[in-house]
Amino acid sequence: MNTATELTTLRRVERLITGQPTTDGAGVKLTRVLTHDLQRRLDPFLMLDNFASDDPKDYGAGFPNHPHRGFETITYMIAGRMRHRDSAGHEGLLQNGGVQWMTAGRGLIHSEMPEQEAGVMEGFQLWLNLPGKDKMCTPWYRDIQSAEIPEFTTPAGEGQDIRGGVRVRVISGRSHGTAGAMQRPAQDFPTDPLYLDLHFPAGGATFTQPLPAEYNAFLYVYRGTVHVVDAQELATPVPLHRMAILANEGDGILLQASASDATSARVLLIAGRPLGEPIAQHGPFVMNTRGELMQAVDDFNNGRLA
Repeated sequence: MNTATELTTLRRVERLITGQPTTDGAGVKLTRVLTHDLQRRLDPFLMLDNFASDDPKDYGAGFPNHPHRGFETITYMIAGRMRHRDSAGHEGLLQNGGVQWMTAGRGLIHSEMPEQEAGVMEGFQLWLNLPGKDKMCTPWYRDIQSAEIPEFTTPAGEGQDIRGGVRVRVISGRSHGTAGAMQRPAQDFPTDPLYLDLHFPAGGATFTQPLPAEYNAFLYVYRGTVHVVDAQELATPVPLHRMAILANEGDGILLQASASDATSARVLLIAGRPLGEPIAQHGPFVMNTRGELMQAVDDFNNGRLA
């Protein structure tokens, strides 16, 4: 793993994205950050939703039974409790700081229902595409409790203005020598996703992460503001609740929280190797061709999905 001093060219912000308010499930209010029109640009990622509310009317009805085929869902809970059940017999409770990683594969029907009647419900759901060869694989599910997610805190740099103190939660991939909670053989899962949750302290800090130039990458700020410092040492601010798509240039990223910030910043950094395959989507089904989509709908309608 490269260190900060080995990065030669830094990525820049290609564009900033404002999410779209919407509802899903049985009326859960959320913000769709990665939308359908960005799927090709951010291949292999298909969708990112952010849900956050302290009003039970916004989330209480949850996500009753619904189908999926052809991709993976990664749900990361910041606050709250949500119960998962699916037609493959899996069940789990998603709690503060935990992750549920579900491979829909050839198909299943599942529900995600809140197990609280008050308080804050906050988290994210990311959709990760599967390659065509794996779209009909056996469904799989894993609960990752908060304590199982590896963490480290960056030290201050030596002989340079690199301020440490960033707490890094490594959900998948690797960062600064720390392997994430989710690890799979590259030959089986070629998207090689990196999923980091970065906690910047109040008073500022700097974080670097190597990123292969061919990997598509983006970040989403869900507390405070961070700056992306590019190769020309220009710092582009990424405000609260904005997604920054990173240009496919350079071998890494430098993120900086301002020393003048009185509050901490928190950021999701996500990257992966693109599949470069056709994307055919109809609601909860993501395949490679229209014919495969029609088969998925027919299988669901005739009870053959799970």
